[in-house]
Amino acid sequence: MARPRKPLLSTDRIVGAARTLVDAEGLAAVSTRRLAAELSVSGPSLYNHFRTKDQILEAVADSVSAQVDLSMFEDGRDWRTALHDWAVSYRAALRDHPNIVPVLARGPGRRPAGLRLADAVFGAMVEAGWPPAQATSIGALMRYFVTGSALGSFAGGFVDDETAYDPADYPHLGQAHLLAEQQEKIDERAFETGLRALLDGLALQYEGLRGE
Repeated sequence: MARPRKPLLSTDRIVGAARTLVDAEGLAAVSTRRLAAELSVSGPSLYNHFRTKDQILEAVADSVSAQVDLSMFEDGRDWRTALHDWAVSYRAALRDHPNIVPVLARGPGRRPAGLRLADAVFGAMVEAGWPPAQATSIGALMRYFVTGSALGSFAGGFVDDETAYDPADYPHLGQAHLLAEQQEKIDERAFETGLRALLDGLALQYEGLRGE
């Protein structure tokens, strides 16, 4: 009986293994030696696909960007609805892979999926009537907002020990120990509140542009 062949080493396999490792243990866990062990291959074989650890992390970051839905910029939704729906999809992708956010926060660089994302947002805003300079600013502020929201949980930043927040020291945090148990609900509500406020402000600016 023929011995089963090992799956061929590919860029996708390496990126998938690295993404799993980053999700589970963080950026520091990734090394060519560790990835080679995870993939049951020799370390030098990875260099046929990636020369450095940084290149691998860039590819992992781009694979996460590729998970963001961009269809709202192509199906006729108005600019505000499209930005809202895109921001929700963007945050969902980052929330599923929070450990890679610091790499994504550096910007798209040469990453194809990241550049397609930036191109889609900028193009949709210009097509909607925003001047190019303001369209650039909108893309930037949306990235700041979404990546910032994915860097950590506000509610999860409080411990569930009611003795940790002495009213004598923190008179307004008497219920703070209850936040952690409702972490997802609170964080989602905070994101939606901030997103609506941001879009409301942009809408006012847009009305001013149209009135000029």
